[in-house]
Amino acid sequence: MDYDKVEDTFFEAFQGKYVRALITGPTEKIVKRAAYDSTSTPSAVIGRVEGGVEGFLDESQTPDGRFGAIVQYWLGGDDVEKFAFELSYRLRQDVLVKPFTRIFDWSDKDSDEYIEMMDIVGHCGDGYEWIVEEYGRKMINVPIAVPDFHIEEKFKINDGTMGGNFWYLCETPEAVLEAGEAIIEAIMNVEGATAPFDICSAASKPETNFPEIGPTTNHVYCPSLKERLGDESKVPEGVNYIPEVVINAIDEESMNNAVKAGIDAALEFDGVIKISAGNFEGKLGDKNINLLDILK
Repeated sequence: MDYDKVEDTFFEAFQGKYVRALITGPTEKIVKRAAYDSTSTPSAVIGRVEGGVEGFLDESQTPDGRFGAIVQYWLGGDDVEKFAFELSYRLRQDVLVKPFTRIFDWSDKDSDEYIEMMDIVGHCGDGYEWIVEEYGRKMINVPIAVPDFHIEEKFKINDGTMGGNFWYLCETPEAVLEAGEAIIEAIMNVEGATAPFDICSAASKPETNFPEIGPTTNHVYCPSLKERLGDESKVPEGVNYIPEVVINAIDEESMNNAVKAGIDAALEFDGVIKISAGNFEGKLGDKNINLLDILK
């Protein structure tokens, strides 16, 4: 692979906490809806839980012999109580309501920290819920109108790495979409990694004129502002689009592997002019990781 288009720059990553889960269901369509709905709002940047779909399993790979989706839910901090509260919305509103779904803890690590699911999800049964032992696990049976929803009793909380990213600077809108699809597919083939924003159109910056709405546009990298900003603009010549891909992963190695896989996929497209990354001069994340070091 020719990496001449890759800028000698870095991204910033930091530690976060995540729950890794497996959603199963009667059909591939229902499982995908539950997985994508429950991970659809990337919001760790504003202090909420965010998620990503890691990949899919066939019937031979899941505890209950049904199609499955591995999902990750993340919080960029140490407030476990807040994590549990925020996570409960995702599970109750986006998974429990899908017909015949189940959700299992799919932790990849040993951990002494966990979230009890009875208080935040199980009690959707309004006190009529009960514990069953199935699939070699303790599951909460939540009685609902389309009987019944099963969720594992405890989910482990793990430490992982958040915030990996790269930009693929494009000449054409076709390159944004076509390269983006290839990038996301490549990342989903890396075990342990997720891209919570999918193809992200809006790179942000830490400083803002409107703190009440959180991070705002990284204006110097907005192609539509190039003429207006003049010398302040950092948009290279010939670049009309600067999409970003953000990666969270179970560890730094998985994150770096996903960044490399995504960059390799992007460079297959002629409309991709350059690869770069978002960083804030090392002031945001506790790890500064150079793109070229990953690609060696």
